Amino acid sequence: MIRSAALVLSDGEVFEGEAIGADPPGGVTSGEVVFNTVLTGYQEVITDPSYAGQIITFTYPHIGNYGVTPDDHESRRPFCRGVIVRDMARRRSSWRATGDLEAFLVEQGIAGLAGVDTRRLTSHIRDAGAMPGAFGTAAESDLRAAAAVEPGTDGVDLVATVTRSEPEHFSSTRDDGRAPRRVVALDYGLKATIVRHLQTIAQVEVVPADTAAADILARQPDGVFLSNGPGDPTAVVGATDTIAALLGEVPIFGICLGHQLLAAALGGKIEKLPFGHHGGNHPVRNLATGAVEITSQNHNFCVADGSIPGADITHINLNDHTVEGLRCRDLPAFSVQYHPEAGPGPHDSRYLFALFDELMEGDAHA
Repeated sequence: MIRSAALVLSDGEVFEGEAIGADPPGGVTSGEVVFNTVLTGYQEVITDPSYAGQIITFTYPHIGNYGVTPDDHESRRPFCRGVIVRDMARRRSSWRATGDLEAFLVEQGIAGLAGVDTRRLTSHIRDAGAMPGAFGTAAESDLRAAAAVEPGTDGVDLVATVTRSEPEHFSSTRDDGRAPRRVVALDYGLKATIVRHLQTIAQVEVVPADTAAADILARQPDGVFLSNGPGDPTAVVGATDTIAALLGEVPIFGICLGHQLLAAALGGKIEKLPFGHHGGNHPVRNLATGAVEITSQNHNFCVADGSIPGADITHINLNDHTVEGLRCRDLPAFSVQYHPEAGPGPHDSRYLFALFDELMEGDAHA
């Protein structure tokens, strides 16, 4: 049965559609509305903890056509607030699928909206910026009221809502004859595919985001990994102090939110982008080689160019020329703004895990 529903943005724009997925309390779901441009990988996007607090609009018109499988989950559950699509597939077609996307949304308690003019919605967000919104089957007045009070992601410590509560160990899968290293990964919203890539070079211990620097160093790691995660880096309680205490003590590799937090610990300035970078097709130039990498990205904030005197910019975004990577001059630490594990996305940037391995090797021989 078709259930009429609508999305109301905080600036008053209304988009009509039909309800899919779970039924939210009171028929209302609210969050910060963003768009993602991936053509495939919708399950990985929906289960990426970096989307905590956000409503994901997929620009690709046909979503759900190959179903879902537990093998593609990036976290223990979705943390996004909702999903908006143009057309939800009525049947799946993949030998890997164990279920349908809409059934998965119902099971996970995630509300959705289909039949939306996602092209118009995306164009509006590009012009006006990402903003709070509310959707559902409730009256338009109720949706408008919910959108007006939705705080969005600015100034909210969303990492505290997604990080694990206890450390977790993962054995190394290294097969090149070299002894695996020991890496401690700070879980700001860590994705499963990232752990699998780290396992190719090291034994990995994933620890909660609020783990103190002294506790991390007591584990005697060869390196520390700063993971991706949701929201405003300036709101993550204690993170920059912890990273500042680790700098110079152990090699560090950060991605996405971890990149922003490393920059902040180095004294860098963080800025919010108008509508963020969300997709699997962002061109990034490696300034050392001149090569262009097509990258997977999911963030609303970025590091201000020129705000870190002690670090060199290593990568830039070719769409808007924002900072995509940095390397410290006098400390064993580097980071990138994107997701090099490609879950989902292209594999152009997976070499960065080998660079982290080399950084740890060099530090061990220092």
